[in-house]
Amino acid sequence: MIQKSIPSLFTIGNLMLGMFGIMMAFDGKVSMAAIMVIIAMLLDGLDGRVARALKCESEFGKELDSLSDVVSFGVAPAVIMYVSSLHDLNSALAWTVTAIFPVFGALRLARFNVHPGVPGYFIGLPIPAAGGVLATLALFNKDVSAPFMIVATLLLSYLMVSTVKYPNFKKVGLPKKVVVGAPVVIVVAVAVAVVFPEQIAKLIFVLLGIYALYGFKQNIDRLTARRRHRRRRRSEDKVYHSKNG
Repeated sequence: MIQKSIPSLFTIGNLMLGMFGIMMAFDGKVSMAAIMVIIAMLLDGLDGRVARALKCESEFGKELDSLSDVVSFGVAPAVIMYVSSLHDLNSALAWTVTAIFPVFGALRLARFNVHPGVPGYFIGLPIPAAGGVLATLALFNKDVSAPFMIVATLLLSYLMVSTVKYPNFKKVGLPKKVVVGAPVVIVVAVAVAVVFPEQIAKLIFVLLGIYALYGFKQNIDRLTARRRHRRRRRSEDKVYHSKNG
């Protein structure tokens, strides 16, 4: 019974960190709020792997994971962005942009629960990655203008519900021996993040940003290829009709 509850404890930890991130953001501790989201990502990456390693996957765990993700990677990053960069803008605009992100995140999760996608890939940017980018991007609020933050927030929202394929690393399993050492890894990660919150958060931003842009570039390449194919078809049809006209 205790063994079956272990993955859910990781998920609950994920949810609590999301709540801590929201409260820290309202207290003006933006760097630490972003760190809470990053550590929540670590727990989110472990809960499924631990469940598979212990062979105790369940529908309850999957539903709890989705509900936690809405808070930790939807609401929390949006609040962090609002507090750090958008709160001085027109209220209607700031509130709308802030609300769109978790709403699209919830749509992304609902679609994933119904249609998991294709083996080895996510369809649309996963909400933990999108939330991680948004939360860490907020740390650059002194160097980046509010309009850019709005565009970035809306772009991340779109990527979550898009049909862009992103590599899926969550299916990489963990040996049972590694699961035992997971708490140690988490403690070390938390300690490093707390000591160097802004540096770690900005490093994570670079890594997640590359991941997000990878899929965006793939989408552009796919659209470009489709246009070329259509133009080629049209030119071939014109040649055919001119010869047989």
